[in-house]
Amino acid sequence: MLTVIGEALVDVVSREGEEPRAHVGGSPMNVAVGLARLGHDVQFLGRYGRDEYGRQVADHLTGNGVRLPFDADALPTSVAQATLDETGAASYDFQLDWSLDVSPERIDELLRDTDALHAGSIGAMLEPGATVVGQALERARGHALISYDPNCRPSIIPDSSDARARAEKIVALSHVIKASDEDLLWLYPHRSIEDSARAWLKAGARLVVVTRGVMGPWAVSRGTGRDGVEVPAARVTVADTVGAGDSFMAALLSGLADRNILGPTAASALDELDSAQLTELLRHAAAAAGVTVSRSGADLPTRADLIDHA
Repeated sequence: MLTVIGEALVDVVSREGEEPRAHVGGSPMNVAVGLARLGHDVQFLGRYGRDEYGRQVADHLTGNGVRLPFDADALPTSVAQATLDETGAASYDFQLDWSLDVSPERIDELLRDTDALHAGSIGAMLEPGATVVGQALERARGHALISYDPNCRPSIIPDSSDARARAEKIVALSHVIKASDEDLLWLYPHRSIEDSARAWLKAGARLVVVTRGVMGPWAVSRGTGRDGVEVPAARVTVADTVGAGDSFMAALLSGLADRNILGPTAASALDELDSAQLTELLRHAAAAAGVTVSRSGADLPTRADLIDHA
């Protein structure tokens, strides 16, 4: 079983000249749905309210086959106001409550049988929930693959030094990290994205993947050498970029799960990945992101979608 912990919210997407559209979203929640659509047994640990948006969140998760062990609470469901520019790129304004009222014992129970735990974005940086996320990662690291996507939100965590410190704590716990070039340049403006990725390898990660928009992803691991590998981005007509990074993350984790790079042996298995295998993983993840950007909103692909777009 795969577990994702973090925020769920509703994206209210606006484009000039069009009526706003509401889509269920949140980076970790999107990853959970993406993994389920790719055929994996997934549970999502996150909060949502007893309101209309909360019902949309719960229906979206359970409708896609994601297990949802937490009930709705009395707080409002979080909302992201997403504004699209003429290229389809999104900027965000958030109204958030990120908390997880759960005991360490309950977290241990929920993670006992998990083979992989993914965290990131707002959920890993905004208190008070971020503390619970960090504790969950520490508890699961001995028996599960740990993955992380910082997906930095300067409008929420504007202090890059604080965000950097929080990210580096999680990097030290993680086996697999996916970050965008924008994430790395905001966190480390005085060095190249490649040097930042290599620094995260030295800090404890086994695989660091950097998404670079139209340039395509680049990745470096302990088994592929300093130069790493890269593949081109998928060539598609872009509707918008909402959920592209989450789709990439889900497909990357799906590819690792398909190769049984999970559980307590994940670190050694990642070290054994060669350049050809990593290239195949990147192509698979880039194809998934390509499907998502060709659609409106965070509409992540199924396995059948990826076969159709191969």
